[in-house]
Amino acid sequence: MEIALFILVAAVVFVVKALNVVPQQHAWVVERLGKFHAVLAPGLNIVVPFVDRIAYRHMLKEVPLDVPSQICITKDNTQLQVDGVLYFQVTDPKLASYGSSDYLSAITQLAQTTLRSAIGKMELDKTFEERDDINRAVVAALDEAAASWGVKVLRYEIKDLVPPKEILLAMQAQITAEREKRALIAASEGRKQEQINIATGEREAFIQRSEGEKQAVINAAQGEAAAIMAVATATALAIQQVALAIQYPGGMEAVNLKVAEKYVEAFGNVAKQGNTLILPGNLADMGTMVAAAMSIVKTQK
Repeated sequence: MEIALFILVAAVVFVVKALNVVPQQHAWVVERLGKFHAVLAPGLNIVVPFVDRIAYRHMLKEVPLDVPSQICITKDNTQLQVDGVLYFQVTDPKLASYGSSDYLSAITQLAQTTLRSAIGKMELDKTFEERDDINRAVVAALDEAAASWGVKVLRYEIKDLVPPKEILLAMQAQITAEREKRALIAASEGRKQEQINIATGEREAFIQRSEGEKQAVINAAQGEAAAIMAVATATALAIQQVALAIQYPGGMEAVNLKVAEKYVEAFGNVAKQGNTLILPGNLADMGTMVAAAMSIVKTQK
């Protein structure tokens, strides 16, 4: 009875040791008699108890790894306290088990040394501007070295770049001075633009005034010319009408009468406007004067 119970217990232990369930995104490395034998995939796997041994268990998911903070020296001899985070993934469980005694420590140390080397090639200002270049340099160096460890380095991100307090104060003063400089430049540019706008406005106003005065002179000249033309045209028409009227019966008598009236009116105006009166030698012979005027009219006719 005792032997049967022992066999039953041994059988149960054998089955429990033989059956192994590997979770998803995990890989277990099996050694047989101290030598690498196989990598167990996710699911149910059978091993030989007391012969096979699960030596390593690896997770195949992407793993974030904090890289400890360290002091780095820039190209211009400025200290920077830098820390970051590294993202990696086990791609070859066999190499991850036997390629390095501790791949976590190896990639951490390599990340720190690569970071110090990358920052040492840059000046302080460039380290803040070129974080992406630093991250790519660290990833490239780690990925090349970690290939023999069965690890794929996916990303590296710098979390903090902290210069000494004195450098921070100097940087703040530099930023303040730069902002004041930009403010002064902006104010001077504003004043310059204002003066340009005023000068441009005055020039355009002067041009507009001169154009207006020019147009006014042109308009006045054109008006005077039009008035002279109108007077001349009216005078010509009046003369034509008078000439036509003379040709009709009784026209000449009417002209005689009009000339006599103008003659008398002219002498009357002379008497009113001056103290000296000039009279023709033969004042009584008005008919002679009228006849002389009419002879002129006929000649013009």
